[in-house]
Amino acid sequence: MSKQVTLAAAEAVVAAARKHAEKIGVPSCIAVVDSGANLVAFVRMDRAWLGSIDIAQDKAFTSRAFDMTTKELARMSQPGEPLFGITASNEGRVVIFAGGVPVKVDGVVIGAVGASGGRPDQDHEVAEAGAAAFSSGGQTVRRSSASPANAEVARPGRVD
Repeated sequence: MSKQVTLAAAEAVVAAARKHAEKIGVPSCIAVVDSGANLVAFVRMDRAWLGSIDIAQDKAFTSRAFDMTTKELARMSQPGEPLFGITASNEGRVVIFAGGVPVKVDGVVIGAVGASGGRPDQDHEVAEAGAAAFSSGGQTVRRSSASPANAEVARPGRVD
């Protein structure tokens, strides 16, 4: 049976990621893409930044396009590293800060989740929480557990 990101599975990813974002107090945009990096589900939580809409989708795209977390890609794309300059590829869609996480079944990347709205480490936690809840064909895919989160977020320039 072919494993794929269904709408139901993507909605479960969004729900888990959203729950974690609410827990840490970070209004987020959350995107889920399939194996072709096509958007399957997206949510913009109340009070999430408008600028985070494209960023969340591009983090999911990047994670799927390179089959790694955007956090890992960030390390590899710094000056002097092998992927320096990669952000100039893919019509500027490549994001090199944390918040994009691939989803795998049996070691094969079948999609990705992207989150944006907090600090990069918080976005990574939100995306990881979503990826941990992913299920396809009844099989739950477990990822590493998200690290502890700070309960409050300083958001300079934010009017609530």
